[in-house]
Order: sequence, then structure tokens, then C-alpha cells
Amino acid sequence: MKLARPDVFHPRIVLAGSPALPDGDRDDAGLIGALRKHGLHARWLAWDDPATVKADLVILRAAGADEEFLAWTRRVRHLLNPPGAIAWNAGTDYLQDLADAGVATAARGTEELALVFLAGTQSHAFTHSGQAEPDFEVWDVGFTALAAAAERLRMAPAELLYARVDLTEESRVRRLDLVAPTLGWQRLDLTSRARQQRVFVLAVESALQRLGLGPLSHRRP
Repeated sequence: MKLARPDVFHPRIVLAGSPALPDGDRDDAGLIGALRKHGLHARWLAWDDPATVKADLVILRAAGADEEFLAWTRRVRHLLNPPGAIAWNAGTDYLQDLADAGVATAARGTEELALVFLAGTQSHAFTHSGQAEPDFEVWDVGFTALAAAAERLRMAPAELLYARVDLTEESRVRRLDLVAPTLGWQRLDLTSRARQQRVFVLAVESALQRLGLGPLSHRRP
């Protein structure tokens, strides 16, 4: 029987976990379901599984710490966040790059607050004890760090699927994570979690469109 839409392409999406936790950790447990609600089908694989390089899109949710991992990021067809961002952020000088761009940084200090951005926009914040609601001046510190990183990488902030900015109690940037940050889903109340995971899915959809992968793109794999 002839298919009515034989040209419709459903992208193959992989959430890449660690070799020790190929199905991801507890914090990311709801992502497959959130993607499926929007018609996007994904599966978990360890990042070093050979099948990852055959996927149309890989969303990195765990990182390695050696050259093998960085070499793998360059072999993946489409990786979020992209390999250039990962290589820069995995280096030892990225905080200095941010400081040189005028971002208030701190090489030492206790991390008090994590700010999460999805596709360059404010998403949610959390601490060790749970969900947080920082004021706009604190968010501005995170936006400044994200904008400086994007400029350094010669890309728009919206091209970064996720970013986590960890601040000290003085609201200085202690760490920026563009590689595979814990996003703190489990620290959010159920309503906030569902809402912000929907934002995550919309950001994935936007990335698919930008990369010419759909969803429902008119091309064959």
C-alpha cells in the first residue's frame, strides 16, 4: 500500500548517558516521556555506544573526561550542545575567558545557587535544598555569563540547548556548564517541572528545525 506521506522524516534522537548509567540518572527520568508527548521519539544510550554516531540528533546528558570523549563529540552527526562549545567549556581557561569579557567570576567559593537556561532563555533555579526564585539582578549575572560564552563561541545563545550557571553567595560565577549539566528537574515542584520540561522539548524542536531535521521534515534519513 502506498504511504500518504512517504517523505516525512522522523529524526532518531538519542539521550547520551554515561557508560555506568546508560539510561541516565534519576534527575532526567522524565525527559523521554516529555519528548514523546510532542511526537519526538528518543532513547537512552551510553555516549560511547557505537550506535550514537548513527543518530540524527544526540543530546548529551553525561560527559567523559578524556580525549576519547572529545573525539567522540566530533564524530556525532548533530550534538547538543555542539562540539566546539563542549571543547571550550571542558578546558581549564573558560572562566578566565569569561572574566576577560567582564563577567564577575570567582575561582573559589561555595556554590550557592544554580541558574538554568534553555535555548538562551531563563528557565529555573535551584539550590541544594530545592527550588529557588532569585531576583532579576541575580538572573542578569547568569545572562551576562551566557552571552559572553556565546560570543566567545561565535554562536547565538539560543543555539545552546542548555546552560547552567553556578553562583557563589556573592553572586559571582563559580562555574558555567555547557557540557552535560545536572538540570535539577527533581528539585522542582511537579507543576514547574512539567512546564519547564515542555520548554526543554520546544528547544529541542527548535534545534531540529535549525538543523533541517524536522520534526516532520521533508527529507529521508
